[in-house]
Amino acid sequence: MNEKLLELAPEHIRGMLGSTSKVCLLSGRDVFTALKDQNLIVMACNARIKHAIPGIMKAAEELDAVVAFELTATEGGLDGGYTGQTPEIYASTILEYASSCGFSKPFLIHADHITVKDTGEDEFTAAGRLIAAQIQAGYSSFAIDASFNSLADNIDIVTRLAEPIIAKGYGLEVELGEVPLSTNRSALTSVTETKSFLSKLTAKGCTPQLLAINNGSKRGNYLEGEIVRIDLERTKKIHDVASSLGVSGLVQHGITGTPLHLVGKLADYGIRKGNIGTLWQNVAHAGLPLDLMDAMRSWARENNRDIKYATKVFKSDIDAIPQENISMIHEMAYREAREFLTAFRAKGSAAKLAAILRTSH
Repeated sequence: MNEKLLELAPEHIRGMLGSTSKVCLLSGRDVFTALKDQNLIVMACNARIKHAIPGIMKAAEELDAVVAFELTATEGGLDGGYTGQTPEIYASTILEYASSCGFSKPFLIHADHITVKDTGEDEFTAAGRLIAAQIQAGYSSFAIDASFNSLADNIDIVTRLAEPIIAKGYGLEVELGEVPLSTNRSALTSVTETKSFLSKLTAKGCTPQLLAINNGSKRGNYLEGEIVRIDLERTKKIHDVASSLGVSGLVQHGITGTPLHLVGKLADYGIRKGNIGTLWQNVAHAGLPLDLMDAMRSWARENNRDIKYATKVFKSDIDAIPQENISMIHEMAYREAREFLTAFRAKGSAAKLAAILRTSH
């Protein structure tokens, strides 16, 4: 199976990996187009701290599952974001682990939330530079988020920024409806704006594989007793419209803390990619040496910042933790990844992908 899939790796990525590599990094376009009718979700992991990565790979290997590794522009931009990982550092870390762990399953490296918040030239140019660096580093899937702008500007920004992505044959994700950071939630993505957005986008020759929406979820940790408000019926209606316009599936943000029984249902409503970020940070923090965690918490308090921003400040210390702590994080990440991959119905997705791609190429 893997030999056939390896042949489908994009040309630039094959050149990076070398002809003898068994690392199976594929294009998001190929993966999500192939899996569009499969009732499963590809787990996308924001590995802010690298020690969680081998555990995730181990779970995906055992369950024969396709996975994605991603970072947002704020987590890993050209300046390293708040994790201290530039696109080159992040991609090389993923590829090194895939090689050293003997990870044989197909996966993606996804650039999440390449955000353009206004129509100014500065933001657009910065996003273009980031995309170029991510392509060079080995990213194979890209999410352009211009959802802060008007519908017309969102379409214009996405169409122009997506040109090199489409030219390379890589995956494209677009967004409607910014997921809120607080309980003062913004309006949910509507079916009407979905139809208008995608029809005008595709008319310009820009058909994405994925659409990220605001269906009532939130980012980060859910507080104890906090109700999860995900509008599943609206999600299904949006998926039906998106599917009719050539989109392979929807993207679910804010999964950390969502009950697993609800996570499993999301596939029935058109979700094909599920983003999990804060969970892996929580796992890593649980396995870090206590004195290091104390130092990170003190820094966060003194600077009045979320503890995620301590990741870059303490990166060298985090990278150099003792092997016993690394092993602990590996094991916790493995257990969590198995649970989510199972809930996502992703077990066996690698074999399904191979079978579909074998007949379509």
